[in-house]
Amino acid sequence: MLRYLTAGESHGKSLTAIIEGIPAGLNLLEGNINSELARRQKGYGRGKRMEIEKDEVEITSGIRLGKTLGSPITLVIRNRDWENWKKLMSIHPQEKVETEHFDRPRPGHADLAGALKYNEKDLRNVLERSSARETTGRVAAGAVVKKFLAEFGIVVMSYVVEVGGIKAEIPDLPLDEIFSWAEDSELRCPDKIAELKMKDRIEEVRNKGDSVGGVFEVVVRNVPPGLGSFMQWDLRLDGKIAQALMSIQAIKGVEIGIGFEAGRQPGSQVHDEIFYDQSKKRFFHRTNRAGGIEGGVTNGEDIIVRAAMKPIATLYSPLQSVNLKTKEPELASVERSDICRVPSASVIAEAAVALEIGRAFLEKFGGDSLDETRRNYQGYINQLSNF
Repeated sequence: MLRYLTAGESHGKSLTAIIEGIPAGLNLLEGNINSELARRQKGYGRGKRMEIEKDEVEITSGIRLGKTLGSPITLVIRNRDWENWKKLMSIHPQEKVETEHFDRPRPGHADLAGALKYNEKDLRNVLERSSARETTGRVAAGAVVKKFLAEFGIVVMSYVVEVGGIKAEIPDLPLDEIFSWAEDSELRCPDKIAELKMKDRIEEVRNKGDSVGGVFEVVVRNVPPGLGSFMQWDLRLDGKIAQALMSIQAIKGVEIGIGFEAGRQPGSQVHDEIFYDQSKKRFFHRTNRAGGIEGGVTNGEDIIVRAAMKPIATLYSPLQSVNLKTKEPELASVERSDICRVPSASVIAEAAVALEIGRAFLEKFGGDSLDETRRNYQGYINQLSNF
């Protein structure tokens, strides 16, 4: 079974991810992961922190001579900014902490809810773990799974479709070209005209001390039919993908396929008609309104998922809050932050979706080695062609 954990604080010494269940024999190097970490750090609207950090992974277990062993893989990403936080974030007791307590919760952040849950008066003890910096570990783990899925031709990609209410017109081009355009864009947006308007909107809110959110789309190609299950509610793949995306900081909505539009249209405009290709010996759909999943199970079409990200909770023109100690009204605390994090969120979402696809894939085809998994997979593909 594929599973993973992350650990670490935003300004702590390092972030760590442990991923278990990757079969033995997969070629994997640190560079495969570093390229994904670099993609996460990019994006128009990012803050000063990304000028300090240059995320690079150190693999400390699970790999020998460039190949996975089948044992847990440990991924460590050092925080360069740790040098500036050694005393404040020390694991040892300190006689005097020079920086004052963080005691004015930010509206829209985990600050207040976390303080009440853990009985913490110093919000630093909440925000350090609830911070989106945690997603560095998820992207590292997702990079491992993306490398595994690529062995079977499965590709996970993303692009931004909206920022601050400005919607992109996605060109009618092959998906590989759209993705290539997105990779060359500072906002991961394949519509260059919309991108310029999005940048103007980001600068507009920056000048006001505000922040901005948006919407991105994740597409998974070459997924075989039959991943996931309708047998129990918690085995449905669409439910797992939705949970994975909603667990990313600041994500407030998820759609699969045409999503909410399915509730506005008649069934004839929602359901995808079924056809059969005699030459390829496969069933297919000419439309993909379902987004590649029906009844919690993949149907062989591209998986298409969209997620909405709210604006970042830290505002340089802070909103009204309450001091936890005095209970008097004060403006919310300000922590160094971004103005727009939607491009980065799309990369994080790729990792989150890849981890769920990888888990479902290994549940169906998994073996102890990559060769065994490949045999299981090929046997199933042969079965489909003879259906």
